[in-house]
Amino acid sequence: MQDTDTHIKDVPSALIYCRVSSGKQRIEGSGLESQEQRCRAYAESKGYNVEMVFPDDVSGAGDFMKRPGMRALLAYLDAQPDRRYVVIFDDLKRFARDIERHLQLRREFAARSATVECLNFQFEDTPEGQFIESIIAAQGQLEREQNRRQVLQKMKARVENGFWVFRAPVGYKHVPAKGGGGKVLVPDEPLASVVREALEGYAYGRFTTQSEVKRFLESDPHFPKDRKDGTLRPMTITRLLKKVAYAGYVEAPKWGVSVREGQHEGLISFETYQRIQDNLEGRKRAPAARADYHVDFPLRGFVACNCCGNAMTAAWSTGMTKRYPYYRCETRGCEEKSKCIPRAKLEDGFEAILRSLAPSKKLFEIVRVIFADVWEMRSQQVRTQQTEWKLQLKEAEKQIEELLDRLVDTDTRTVAKKLEERIDKLERDKFVLAEKASKPMPTKARLEECMELALKFLSSPWSIYKNGSYAVKQTVLKLAFAEPPRYCRINGMELLKLRSLSRC
Repeated sequence: MQDTDTHIKDVPSALIYCRVSSGKQRIEGSGLESQEQRCRAYAESKGYNVEMVFPDDVSGAGDFMKRPGMRALLAYLDAQPDRRYVVIFDDLKRFARDIERHLQLRREFAARSATVECLNFQFEDTPEGQFIESIIAAQGQLEREQNRRQVLQKMKARVENGFWVFRAPVGYKHVPAKGGGGKVLVPDEPLASVVREALEGYAYGRFTTQSEVKRFLESDPHFPKDRKDGTLRPMTITRLLKKVAYAGYVEAPKWGVSVREGQHEGLISFETYQRIQDNLEGRKRAPAARADYHVDFPLRGFVACNCCGNAMTAAWSTGMTKRYPYYRCETRGCEEKSKCIPRAKLEDGFEAILRSLAPSKKLFEIVRVIFADVWEMRSQQVRTQQTEWKLQLKEAEKQIEELLDRLVDTDTRTVAKKLEERIDKLERDKFVLAEKASKPMPTKARLEECMELALKFLSSPWSIYKNGSYAVKQTVLKLAFAEPPRYCRINGMELLKLRSLSRC
């Protein structure tokens, strides 16, 4: 019995490390199980006793300390500093595919007195052996860089052909392209409709700030959230608003691929996308919308103080036994600063004004005639504009050709950069002009649809406001009032100016 124990202690202990860099490799012939099987067979042939197996199925981007399996292996060695282990690899490429990381990992094992053995390579602590080892490690790095280059070249070529090769943006999903040739983006409902509403809302004024877009998307149950509390990071909104893929176009500035028409359907037009970019550029210093908005105070930030003309705020005030809702002005230097107005008193006055906005039936017929005349006039204007847009499109194409000729002839990098910027701007202008020139004329049915919506609003803006959501209420306020109503503590709600359409 004593001889048997002594024999077991004399048997070298081995640790096996297996690694694949993708889920596909995990289930194919080079998978973890097949690697482990070969390493165990090798250990048995050498008479080693395998104690543990440490698998990894991530690449770690070349850094072995980013691989959980490798970290666990080194920690296992650190926990038993007095023991000597043999670490077995299936292939030298599983060790490290970067010569710097290879040498660093070799030093890590040497510091722990661990011996490294590989099924397809024999390590030798001789100058010649170290030289060969360095060459093979460098070869692995070369293959890795070549593979990376090939992948990037293929991705770049696909972007140049209009395919979106990156992760599908929210509102899209990748599906196999018809006839093969990779994958293409298609709208992913209901997310696509949510994203479209957010983008168009910011482009055309429904949402005046990124904070309002953020709140809209946070309120939608389908839109994926960044944080556990159901909120989104501000950067998520900025990236969404700047992504050209939503307009049906692709680009890859890092690879030198400029904006071009994509192979996928856009959720918005390129014109709408450009409006979003203009809004982003023009509102960089605009104050953010209130982060603490609340449906309990739909008029907060809209009704103005009659004394100073600034928007009033609102909040709940805690009394001895319960809480009370108040509106108040908080403008420094205003005579009405911090003087609370009961919510019911202010909102009742606003309700009276909104209820009064109900035109007579006779005016409805007049509005219908006006609508038809305006529609015909606008249709003629659009036809004229389309002709002008086609001429501008040809002029833009001519300018691009001239600038490209100048770009080819110039040897100055600064001049070349300026020319590239002008060409890029003209290309974007060309996309917008092409969309405008090819846009179909609205039909008679569309006229009737728009007219019914407008008349519905005119008939009872109060009913829409009362029964609508917070977002609908804000829309009614913007449509009905050219200027915010003012509240006076003595005279109550005072109306300065309505939208001209509402006065009908």
